Amino acid sequence: MTALMNELADKSTSIKRQHAILLLINRRLKLSNHSISALYIRNFHSNGRSKLAIFYDICNENDIEPTTEICQLLLGYDERKFRNEWIARYLAQTNSNQVNSNNTTVQNTKPLKSEPKGTTVVYLSALLAERFPATFMNLTDILNKHGIPFALLKGTRDIWCRDYMPVQTPSGKLIQFKYDPSYLKDSQYADSRSDVRQVDAINNITPIFSDINLDGGNVVMFGTKAIITDRVFSENPDRDKEELIDELSELLECEIIIIPAYKPEYDFTGHADGMIRFVDENTVLVNNLDQDFKYVKASMVKALEQANLKYIDFPWFEHKIKGNNEHAIGIYLNYLQVDNLIVLPVFGVPGNKDAEALAKLKEVFPDKTIETIAYNEVARHGGLLNCTTWTVKN
Repeated sequence: MTALMNELADKSTSIKRQHAILLLINRRLKLSNHSISALYIRNFHSNGRSKLAIFYDICNENDIEPTTEICQLLLGYDERKFRNEWIARYLAQTNSNQVNSNNTTVQNTKPLKSEPKGTTVVYLSALLAERFPATFMNLTDILNKHGIPFALLKGTRDIWCRDYMPVQTPSGKLIQFKYDPSYLKDSQYADSRSDVRQVDAINNITPIFSDINLDGGNVVMFGTKAIITDRVFSENPDRDKEELIDELSELLECEIIIIPAYKPEYDFTGHADGMIRFVDENTVLVNNLDQDFKYVKASMVKALEQANLKYIDFPWFEHKIKGNNEHAIGIYLNYLQVDNLIVLPVFGVPGNKDAEALAKLKEVFPDKTIETIAYNEVARHGGLLNCTTWTVKN
């Protein structure tokens, strides 16, 4: 693509060839869920502009966020200054639109505006489409097949939108927790930690802000119950544990159930959504405890008994990848559940339990529609379906 951009900026390139180049670039951008308008292509003339100036024009005129991936694709390097200017301009435009609107929910995304009340919308970071276009298309094909509306979130810095987006309460409120996880404290992760206030503003989301440090992936809810691992205590060291639980209960409108997190060397995030999922208000699925560490099994059983929750062991397996201890291959419980649809990750690697997991899920949820998806290219980076989706009921 950079070679095509160089040719596009070459003063000797004919207008006809410039239009042909833009069509080729547009074809590639569509794989990342972006596009250059036909009108723009038809009227385009480089007019001796530099490659960078043309890139600015393509992004500005076609509402394409200049993410790191888009910059690398078309320029061959990251253009951070322009990205910051683009975001600032987008925020200013968004704020102007909000002044002229009486809506205080997510206004910028077509599904919430067009879908009837009670419809659940699945949100995905726009970066998922850019970094993993084939997987993105497979997932959205499933959503389209079952009539599940979806939309993309702009201004994000990584694909794990469940973690940094607000948590929706039973009454429909959106609670935006502080997003400053200990596992992203290292300076090498500075560019991948999303600014939640910025993301909310860009996407016209007006939540209730809380200064509690909590990832959305560490909140597993059903009705008026919310399961959170005890990692929440170490992430908020200056807070009294009982007071923290009380505040979370009030914010989330839920009974708070604390379960043990894995030690950081085994799960750096400490999230609940890879450990446990609700079947109904009295029953949960857990990773087969007989395969787990003794301390996890004992603490988990005790926590569930105290909460009067029955549990069902669910298949999982350990998969070794040389040089990668942070992948999520083998964790089936991080599936996507939206209304009557469940999308289950399958892995197809040696030692997998794909068939067993699918059979168990059908047994537990006989009335739900279950689809499977190969998600390994995402899983290698440490997360799966629940991690990369944010579901909101209109």
